Amino acid sequence: MLNIGVLISGGGTNLQALIDAQKTGIITSGRITLVLSNRKDAYGLVRATQNGIKTQVIQRKVCADNETFDRQLLEVLRAHQIQIVVLAGFLSILSDAVVKEYPNRMINIHPSLIPSFCGKGFYGLRVHEAVLQKGVKITGATVHYVSDIPDGGDIIMQKAVDVLEGDTPETLQRRVMEEAEWKILPEAVELVCRTWKEKGLDCHE
Repeated sequence: MLNIGVLISGGGTNLQALIDAQKTGIITSGRITLVLSNRKDAYGLVRATQNGIKTQVIQRKVCADNETFDRQLLEVLRAHQIQIVVLAGFLSILSDAVVKEYPNRMINIHPSLIPSFCGKGFYGLRVHEAVLQKGVKITGATVHYVSDIPDGGDIIMQKAVDVLEGDTPETLQRRVMEEAEWKILPEAVELVCRTWKEKGLDCHE
């Protein structure tokens, strides 16, 4: 199985979906061997520890500069022989140097149907607030490869979700997570891992 590193910043609900998918056999071509956060109080770190997964914290604010943060991040990923990187609510833009280290092996989950409501400034509740303000009737989630353009990489998988009368950003966020994010992220991770296994990527590369 390939080594998967999951990057988080908060509660880790998408991380939990991935952990559950491992337990139920949805993800079989890879295993989560590291959870890395840029916030030391992220509850996702607790989820990881409870499931026997190694954790690491690298805070950008305590690094001398962005280059130092990037270097430390890559050093940790290399040290743990991470081959597939999953951004699961990681609220920090990665540099080109980090992205280029994992071409088509770094994926992200975004809470809208890209190319709508994505790019710089669109994250978390802001996405769902914008959806409601615009008055669209269908939203959803997208798993895509990470590129040097925020939310600009090739799409791997999408799932649509209805916007309901009386929705608030919070209720819409929850429905998108339950009906889309927690379903397609594990499926996409398995797809990417299986694809790279078939290409011959193994734990010694």
